Amino acid sequence: MIQIPKPDAEQLFRTYSITSFAVSKDESRIAFSTNLSGKYNVWGIDLGQHYPYPLTTQDQTPAYIRFDPVGRYILVGFDNDGDENVQMYLVSPHGGALQPIRTAPGRRHYLASISDDGHRIYYCSDKDNHMYLNGYVYDLETDSETILYEGAKAPTFLADVAKDESSFVTFSTYANTYVVAHVHQGDQRRCLTPDEGVVHVVSSLQYVGRQIVFTTNYGEDDAYVARFDLDTGEFERVWKPERGGAEQLVVHEPGNVAYVSVSYGVRDALFQIDLRTFEATPIACPADVIAEMHIGESGALYVRAMRDIAPSNLYVRKPDGSWTPLTGNRVMGVAESELVPAEVVRFPSYDGLELEALWFQANPALANGYTVVWPHGGPQASERKTFRPFFQFLLLRGYNVFAPNFRGSSDYGAKFMKMVERDWGEGPRLDMVASIEWLIRQGMADRSRLFLVGGSYGGYMTLLLHGRHADYFQACVDIFGPCNLITFAQSVPDHWKPMMKQWLGDPDDPADRERLIQDSPITYLDGMTKPMLVIQGANDPRVVQAESDQIVAALRNQGREVEYIVFPDEGHGFMKKDNEIAAYKRIVDFLDEHRLP
Repeated sequence: MIQIPKPDAEQLFRTYSITSFAVSKDESRIAFSTNLSGKYNVWGIDLGQHYPYPLTTQDQTPAYIRFDPVGRYILVGFDNDGDENVQMYLVSPHGGALQPIRTAPGRRHYLASISDDGHRIYYCSDKDNHMYLNGYVYDLETDSETILYEGAKAPTFLADVAKDESSFVTFSTYANTYVVAHVHQGDQRRCLTPDEGVVHVVSSLQYVGRQIVFTTNYGEDDAYVARFDLDTGEFERVWKPERGGAEQLVVHEPGNVAYVSVSYGVRDALFQIDLRTFEATPIACPADVIAEMHIGESGALYVRAMRDIAPSNLYVRKPDGSWTPLTGNRVMGVAESELVPAEVVRFPSYDGLELEALWFQANPALANGYTVVWPHGGPQASERKTFRPFFQFLLLRGYNVFAPNFRGSSDYGAKFMKMVERDWGEGPRLDMVASIEWLIRQGMADRSRLFLVGGSYGGYMTLLLHGRHADYFQACVDIFGPCNLITFAQSVPDHWKPMMKQWLGDPDDPADRERLIQDSPITYLDGMTKPMLVIQGANDPRVVQAESDQIVAALRNQGREVEYIVFPDEGHGFMKKDNEIAAYKRIVDFLDEHRLP
């Protein structure tokens, strides 16, 4: 009888991604970022037909996509091989060659808004103000540009512009947990919250007539919906979820309705809010995690959403409340029933703080008895019920996967998220150790059959746990993780540097420097006794290649077993499908090679 081979890395990692999207004003089509060809580009779908077609051939990841309101162009931003230096282009609505409109080598352009007539582009950039950014309006008709503001004291991002272009809002970003919003009108600059000195975050916002509706955690641990009156300057809390934090917000002004996503740790929920009464109604969610939302002129809600056993897809919710998928992205070679959903587990850490984690248990028929421990990146991010081909590939190869959300993770309130600030290597590290010990006590993992794999901050934590707790692991894999917090702080992008003191610490302060040395994995070389694989992107602007070069050279000088792979055309992640397949296939083979006989 003919036997069909089991899926391999090639099949699982041929699952395509959708990373951002836009909806045309007439809602006749969408444009979205995807790697359908193996490399990222902008693709389009005519709604009602559902067959995708390419719009660009740049083979780079679009940072943003926006339709001209009157249909003459699509505005897109592209970097180069992961360097994150996003340049701004126009492309015909039918696709084709790119027309550069705002470029500056080695610098970034962040899109905020396009005027209703499509003539003016509002954006911010580090091209003239490398550390704090400036805001600009560029006129396509006259090819002229005006500076809207000059950033100072903190990186200042242009968030939104009023429909009549009489005012705009900026975000001053002092840290991930301290983002202050100001509305600028003529020579007047007003804070949207009552006290800009209080550490809080203002995030998603939208103009609604003479008001600005936004989400913030001002004065609270979890975010809620508030509004600011442009005429009176009054701030008002208008709706707070019973649990969780309000995240994304979109408004359909003609219908007097807003939609808000609410984060519940590893999952999201959706609410519809009546803007006249501010009464909220929970609505069905098409997946576990809502990554992006847009509202159409008709009032239809468009979202990009995913589950742990299904990749990103686009959906539309019509005003009657029904959801319709717009894309059919799925895993090649594996039925959904063969994929493993995460179990959400909760347990106390070393000091009693409750932690949440995702636990993926391999099918008993495939299980090899080993567990891969995955500390997530960020660190002010979290592991959520999203689709990771790597996890599912590990599961099909017999590995369990354990992904704890240690202190400092996002989606658990501001207090929890701040716990990692200026403490990268103590509390979170002890949380990871407590998580592993809990897993072993429950009989879910074998103490002698653990591997450690992580990327970015997760790569840093992998190195640190290897140096200080090597006895737990058979082997370790670091994917672009910093090894030396002093050199890391000095090498981040310029507009990150003003935030580093609160986030990480100040290398020039003797007390901070001592702690940064104590929390740096490279301090614990003597403890790094297990086989290690290190993977790095040569163009990574966040964790530069010198970080991985540094740890690999130091370990090799001590005669340790280290395999090192550098991808010359990647940055902080894998944007090219062939590279992604090669990297993760090698990781799993590496783990297989170091299993006990």
